[in-house]
Amino acid sequence: MDLASLAIFAGALLVAAGSPGPSIAALVARVLARGPRDVLPFLAAMWLGEAIWLSFAIFGLALIAQSFHAVFLAIKWAGVAYLAWLAWKMWTAPVATEGGQAPASGSPWKMFAAGMAVTLGNPKIMMFYMALLPTIIDLNSVTLLGWAELTSTMVLVLVAVDFGWVLAAGGARKLLRSARAMRAANRASATMMAGAAAAIAAR
Repeated sequence: MDLASLAIFAGALLVAAGSPGPSIAALVARVLARGPRDVLPFLAAMWLGEAIWLSFAIFGLALIAQSFHAVFLAIKWAGVAYLAWLAWKMWTAPVATEGGQAPASGSPWKMFAAGMAVTLGNPKIMMFYMALLPTIIDLNSVTLLGWAELTSTMVLVLVAVDFGWVLAAGGARKLLRSARAMRAANRASATMMAGAAAAIAAR
């Protein structure tokens, strides 16, 4: 695939992925509540989920996605339920600021499942790959090598964008030292997580 097409794809993805949405809200909320180390499985699942949507678009599987609409709907509502549960846990989390100990990390598999549910159930991501991508790239001419190039470009863009959000949220978290500030951060994170759940549910 020529560099111009990859550059156009990367630019469009940078704008789409960098704009705040349910996935970014869930990511930032998790970093504020638990710290950057806890989100790696969540990030891996987000990237894998986007690769799945990209593959669906490239290989003409939009029709299959529509045929299995009930499956994707179930994934969406499972993601909504899990995000709502995380929001409740964050809202009611005890505050501990002494000793410099970070809160215990959640299960990596649960975080991975949450990331997959958020990404596969996010209409913004689905619309980018299913509707916008065909206007940027001639999908009929994409070879297996072209798919690999697009996937690699996608991963590079998402790594840059998502780690940018993680670093920003991690920096903000370091400023929160008092119990009152930690409680406010937990509740702000819970609100963001609940907002992400509501945004996915409403679309």
